[in-house]
Formats: sequence, structure tokens, C-alpha cells
Amino acid sequence: MGTKSGPEKQAVEGYKIPFKAISSGKLRRYFSWSNFIDPLKVIWGFFQSLSLILKFKPNAVLIAGSFVGVPAAWSAWLLRKPILVHQQDVIAGLANKLMANLAERITVSFDFSLKDFAKNKTVLTGNPVREEYYVCDPIKSKTFFNLKEGLPLVLICGGGTGSVKVNEVVEQSLAELLQFCQVIHLTGKGKKMDIKADNYHQFEFLTNEMTEALCASDLVVNRAGMSTLSELSILAKPSIIIPIGNSHQEFNARYFQKNNAILNLSEKTLNNEIFTNAVKEILFDDALRENLSRNISKMMGRDGAEKAAKIVLEIAR
Repeated sequence: MGTKSGPEKQAVEGYKIPFKAISSGKLRRYFSWSNFIDPLKVIWGFFQSLSLILKFKPNAVLIAGSFVGVPAAWSAWLLRKPILVHQQDVIAGLANKLMANLAERITVSFDFSLKDFAKNKTVLTGNPVREEYYVCDPIKSKTFFNLKEGLPLVLICGGGTGSVKVNEVVEQSLAELLQFCQVIHLTGKGKKMDIKADNYHQFEFLTNEMTEALCASDLVVNRAGMSTLSELSILAKPSIIIPIGNSHQEFNARYFQKNNAILNLSEKTLNNEIFTNAVKEILFDDALRENLSRNISKMMGRDGAEKAAKIVLEIAR
């Protein structure tokens, strides 16, 4: 289950997994006119998830955070279905805090997060990463995208829905960037840009192909969602991270930066000069690139999926 408008539907269906959309509202801790409407969305999402769980009859319900999980957790608890809540990010969000009391088990990606939940039901697992990231073949991946040999590849993403600011900075920087690298740029759905240039490959969104794009890259520019950071850790990719401002992503980015695992740039001050210099700094400095690669590979255990799967099977009934 997920939202109607988020990128998860396309990603899930790309793996031939049935997807059901439910209504979701955000529970904000600040004033917004949406606060008057979103509770109604949450209530409607509760009845939708209740109907889906009654129909599907699951043995366990796994929720990986976000507010779309809250009505699902309420429904599962009401129907006495065991719940596992996974805390991906470094800092626990409000949604997971609301669901924690309903969960039979809670898994976390980092030991730092253990303090946020009850000790008797919280387990450090690391973050699950799809198995294809463990068998990455850069040569095959570069052939997949028809990339040039010997020219560094920079993969630039603005998150699942894209970023207008990142896209603008890429557009302003592209002429200089293409003098020393080739670029795969994910603009986000509906944010396609009218740019055509040699060694510039633009896509609105990638599903299964994202594995190939990450595998082929010499440098990755991305947001600080924990799924993304986990994949970069498994692949040991040197990375420039631009977290969404005033969000949990800033905590994720600072945690990785503190361990010298990424180069962290603020979206508020980002411009084409800062961006281009950061890309140059990493691509032209072998020692820095190797250091970032080594440090990010140490940030995440490699068996998060296996550990989480075992716990799901333990609580299923």
C-alpha cells in the first residue's frame, strides 16, 4: 500500500508487485490550512486499509515509516495483525513514534536510533537493500546506457519526485560539466527540461534501470533519503548529497557527513558555481574520491534485508 501521487506506485509495479493506493494526510506540527483537511484523509485511509487488510488477510504487516503507514497500522492493530515498524532514518519521525506502541517489533538502521524506541522490542538490523545492488557490474551498466568509455559519469537525481532547484542548477552548470564528464540526470516526473547535448542523458524517472545508473556512475548527486544512502553505501559510491531543507534528510546527511562519508551541500545556498566546484573537487581528487568511497561503505551493514525478513517471519501468525 502507498499513496496515489508518490513515486512508490511506479517503483513497486516495476517489480510486478501488486500495489494498492490509499488516502493519506500529513500530521504537521506547525500551522497549515491543510491541517484542517488532512485528518479527513487519514480517516478515509484508515477505512481503505481496513478493507484491504480484511480482503488480503496478511500474516504480518511491515511498515517502513511515512504518514501513509499510520492508517494501515491502526487497521492492522484493530484486526490483531502483528506489525513490524522499520525506522530507516537516523532520527525517528512523528509517524513512526505514533506507530511504535502498536508494533510487535521495531527495526532500526542505526544504533543511534535505538534510544528512540522501547528496548524490549527494538532491534538493530541496518536498512534493507535490494539484492541486485550486491552484484553490480559497472561495465555492463555503462553499455546499458550507451555511455562513453574513459569519461567519468555523474548521476544527478533530485529525489523521487525531482527538485526544481537541483534541475535549475544542473541546467546552469551543464555546459561546464560536459567538458570533463558525462551526465545522467533524473529530473522528476513532469519536470522534463528542453535540453539536448552530447554526453547528457535525461530521464524523468527510472525504476528497475536505477540500479544500472547507480552502478555505472563514478559520482552520485542525490537527496538524503535513507533508501538512497543505503544503496550508495552498499555500492561504495562517492556522493554529493543535497538534503531537503528542514526535514529528516538533514539529520541523515549530517550523520553521514560527520563520518566523512559524503560531501554535504545545502540547497538554500546552492548555485552553479558551488555545484560545479564540488563535482570537480571529487572527480579530480583520487584520494578524496577513494576516501569517500571507503567511508560510505562502512556506514551500513550488508545484511539488513535478511535480518528484517527473519523478524517478519518470526512475528507472522
